[in-house]
Amino acid sequence: MKEKDLEIPTPDFPEVAKARAVNWWIPMGIAASLLLGIFLFPKQESSPKAPVDVIIITLQQGENQEQQILIEEKTFLETWESPTSSLLAEY
Repeated sequence: MKEKDLEIPTPDFPEVAKARAVNWWIPMGIAASLLLGIFLFPKQESSPKAPVDVIIITLQQGENQEQQILIEEKTFLETWESPTSSLLAEY
């Protein structure tokens, strides 16, 4: 039986194609895209400086359910409050 198996012709297999290496243009395209992105996108501008004056608008309820709008204009230094001051008042 082994002799009969040896007599059977084996088919010719096609040669295996060699695996292609990474083409050189793929990394070059990625690098070119990154360089274009750096030059074409505008840089972010710095944030505008805070205004010197602050306008505070408050709504107060007076006698007889009437409401009044109070408009105050202060500087930043006048409106600063310590973060722990509310703890002293509440406890």
